[in-house]
Amino acid sequence: MQSASDFLVIGSGIAGLSFALQAADHGTVALVTKREITESATNYAQGGIASVFSEEDTFESHMEDTIVAGAGICHEDVVKMVVEEGPGVIRTLIEWGVNFTTRGNTYDLTREGGHSKRRILHADDLTGREIERALVTAVFEHPNIEVYENHTAIDLIVESKIVKRQLERNRCFGAYVLDVESNRVKTFPAKITLLASGGAGKVYLYTCNPDVASGDGVAMAYRAGAKIANMEFMQFHPTTLYHPQAKSFLISESVRGEGAILRRRDGTPFMEKYHKLKDLAPRDVVARAIDNEMKTYGDDCVYLDITHKDADYIKSRFPNIYRTCLKFGLDMTLEPLPVVPAAHYLCGGVASDLNGESDIRHLYAIGEVAFTGLHGANRLASNSLLEAAVFAGRSYRHSLEQLKSVRFEIPEIPEWDAGTAIDSDEMVVVSQNWDEVRRFMWNYVGIVRSNKRLERALNRINLIQEEIAEYYWNFKVTSDLIELRNVATVAELIVLCAMQRKESRGLHYNIDYPERDDVNWKRDTLIQKQLF
Repeated sequence: MQSASDFLVIGSGIAGLSFALQAADHGTVALVTKREITESATNYAQGGIASVFSEEDTFESHMEDTIVAGAGICHEDVVKMVVEEGPGVIRTLIEWGVNFTTRGNTYDLTREGGHSKRRILHADDLTGREIERALVTAVFEHPNIEVYENHTAIDLIVESKIVKRQLERNRCFGAYVLDVESNRVKTFPAKITLLASGGAGKVYLYTCNPDVASGDGVAMAYRAGAKIANMEFMQFHPTTLYHPQAKSFLISESVRGEGAILRRRDGTPFMEKYHKLKDLAPRDVVARAIDNEMKTYGDDCVYLDITHKDADYIKSRFPNIYRTCLKFGLDMTLEPLPVVPAAHYLCGGVASDLNGESDIRHLYAIGEVAFTGLHGANRLASNSLLEAAVFAGRSYRHSLEQLKSVRFEIPEIPEWDAGTAIDSDEMVVVSQNWDEVRRFMWNYVGIVRSNKRLERALNRINLIQEEIAEYYWNFKVTSDLIELRNVATVAELIVLCAMQRKESRGLHYNIDYPERDDVNWKRDTLIQKQLF
């Protein structure tokens, strides 16, 4: 067993790193990450971070844009709090060494879909990489932070499972974690546990998420008895590069923010049919529009055209996108880029309050793993990094108060029991189920859904989970098996939430309920597992 730490952080994106840097000034931090520390969704974020940072912008305008994009179910108190605390966390990031792009003596603010003002701070088109660079550097320099790379969290350690009975309010005491290199399960006890493990794009066949995005935090929290909310709202990024070698390379929303136009194969622009903002419409509208155009005309993709802009401007504004596309034989200054939607961002997750705490005491969830109420039924572009940074600070401050005001006694925690499990010689079971889950989620629970498709998906996931459960208890855990188990759990939660919502709203579109229903469904969907 590892020695107990004050704070256990699971995940190494902007949420986990920001929290760790602040918490480490007041206690010991164990930071667990399933690959190298830089392998996170933050590192791949191109566009930027949204915040009111100019005299032409207002908090009210940012709040309104967020609420409109969220299709009526954003929690307005959360929206107000996040927007108003935004400029402060931007300054903290700058103090930690993040270098945002400037134009003269001011920050170069850009605009993305759904925003009425220029309010996106960016570092060229590699904003996430710059944020990750600065925070990782600061983390490795801090003496109170111990980083555990290539460690995959398996399950949370909660009081009810120790005493083996249902409790009025559960408590979390850390997690069981697989050391991938030694293939040994370790116990990480902690007074405060923070889930910052990111999203779940790998639940779908096509995603622009990194390979680590298998919904681990949501699945672990659900198994521990935490409330999970709004899992039906998976955002599909409208524009990922359509190329066999590109592995769903994302073409930033900022490209449309700077004037790119979506066109059919014959060059006809089409977004004016779908929204008054045309190519700057919110992501859910754009993704459905592209999906409909592809199905209507039988095309494999649509085209994103910014060739009408000056070539030097394109190269300087989007240097990474330009260079990457060139590797695939595409020059975005001379030709439109072929694009398709792909699973991008989970707007639901572990239900957490204004301080990022779940309904399990001492368990916090922030960033994409969390449902805070900010995004509603559709996330406004570049609000994700903002949300993660704001809630990192709030979670840190609240958890510090908990440490000071509550006497913490971590009970005796049982070591991981592998039982009679043996090494597997049938990994084909894992790969087969993995592929099947991702394929039927794309076909049945994708951009457009129906009651029949959801029923088929639920039937399939129930059968697959039986196979996974049998396999999980008979064989020793591996990182692939852990991820498969979590992907299947998250798939089930998405389907169950989607079946609850008898309407179409934001990112959830059901052809059997094509209209938005504010009378009955202007609310969240909730799921919670009974442990005993």
